[in-house]
Amino acid sequence: MTELQAREPLIFELGKPGRQAVTQFPPHAPGTAEIPAHLRRAVPPALPEVSELQAVRHFTRLSQMNFSIDTHFYPLGSCTMKYNPKACNSFAMLPEFLALHPLGPEPQGFMACMYELQEMLQEITGMQGVSLTPMAGAQGEFAGVAMIRAYHQARNDMGRTEIIVPQAAHGTNPATAAMCGCSVKEIPCDANGDVDIAALRAAVGPATAGIMLTNPSTLGVFEHKIAEVARIVHEAGGLLYYDGANLNAILGKVRPGDMGFDVIHMNLHKTFSTPHGGGGPGSGAVGVGARLLPYLPIPIVGRDGARYRWLTERDLPQSIGRLSGFMGNAGVNLRAYIYMRLLGREGMVRVAEFAALNANYLMKRLQAAGFEAAYPKRRASHEFIVTLKSENRLYGVTAMDVAKRLLDYGFHAPTTYFPLLVPECLLIEPTETEAKEDLDRFCEAMIAIRREMQHEPEKLAAAPHTMPVRRLNDVRAAKQLDLAWKPAA
Repeated sequence: MTELQAREPLIFELGKPGRQAVTQFPPHAPGTAEIPAHLRRAVPPALPEVSELQAVRHFTRLSQMNFSIDTHFYPLGSCTMKYNPKACNSFAMLPEFLALHPLGPEPQGFMACMYELQEMLQEITGMQGVSLTPMAGAQGEFAGVAMIRAYHQARNDMGRTEIIVPQAAHGTNPATAAMCGCSVKEIPCDANGDVDIAALRAAVGPATAGIMLTNPSTLGVFEHKIAEVARIVHEAGGLLYYDGANLNAILGKVRPGDMGFDVIHMNLHKTFSTPHGGGGPGSGAVGVGARLLPYLPIPIVGRDGARYRWLTERDLPQSIGRLSGFMGNAGVNLRAYIYMRLLGREGMVRVAEFAALNANYLMKRLQAAGFEAAYPKRRASHEFIVTLKSENRLYGVTAMDVAKRLLDYGFHAPTTYFPLLVPECLLIEPTETEAKEDLDRFCEAMIAIRREMQHEPEKLAAAPHTMPVRRLNDVRAAKQLDLAWKPAA
């Protein structure tokens, strides 16, 4: 990399005083006369003064430095970073959809789509009702636990404030339970990755509000004893919450409602292929069984004869309430609806089949190359874990070193160090959209990195070598992030 390539100039360094891109000015820009004097700027903002071409080139170059699912294989475990069909975007951006305003008359066409989306999600999950209101997976989690709490409180069972969380649960689960006023009781997994049944029996009691888990779990295996888990929790008076982060693995094969779950959140921005990453946009729709129907967050799309309408507090007086200003991320929900229509019932099944096929193929190839699967006796679901504990001991190489080196080979890294109970963990999820050739190229990169571990471990420790930014101090970047620019004095 030459000195000129070493650093992308700041946009402030590109322009000159007085240079503008006036063609992009709003045609009727408001004046400042209506703004009270004490709220007006005394000094103009320090904005870059560049031409339109300079701005376009600068931000295009920056975008090309990023990894994305449209440009790279992105096996980020538990995130389901699969390709987003462009047809979903095209249909969702039809003028008739874009012209809608939430405070306008109830848009019957859009509401018909959302009503059908609710119905399809109910069928896929085995639930009795669905709300599309939560705007992200984390908010869907909050809604799920809030409904569990509301159910117990409505029965005057005020002592049920404990949420059981297995070791393999998502990290957000304990935080969600705490936000809903519950305490968390963690239980271990057994040697095969399943919930420890003896520990579960010991954990349940009069204070049990419910259990939060996903199936398949973040260990990449399907919970063998899920029916027994459901029976134990229900007999203790608790409810089951399903974290829908891994729903991609079971579409059309098995339904959470049939496993005994009472509530589920669904990451529509993962499983149903709407754009995500970088903090949004998301959609964490929730589905419930019969016991929790009265508590669904509002609004929900209902139907009176041939007309659709919003169900509000008048229809669901026991609802946990509103989680967003209107009814969630409408554009994301619409994209999910279109994606499901494109797939159809048979396509849903193929999603799960190819997700499992790709994961198991990748796991077997990496095992054959000498990598250690965390649960070698188990078939992978849609993702699997490779542990580098032996490589760490033998060569001093860490999972983070491998992750950074993969960037040099043109691959986004898998999830690292999650779940925490597996040492030097790489959680790998290829998704169903990747071709065999791409999986093979990833395997070849991992095999090459394995050779480097043995002969040039220092190369991994200093990786990445070809990226615009070399390895950062993660702690400092998180705690002392400084993105402000100030002109030289």
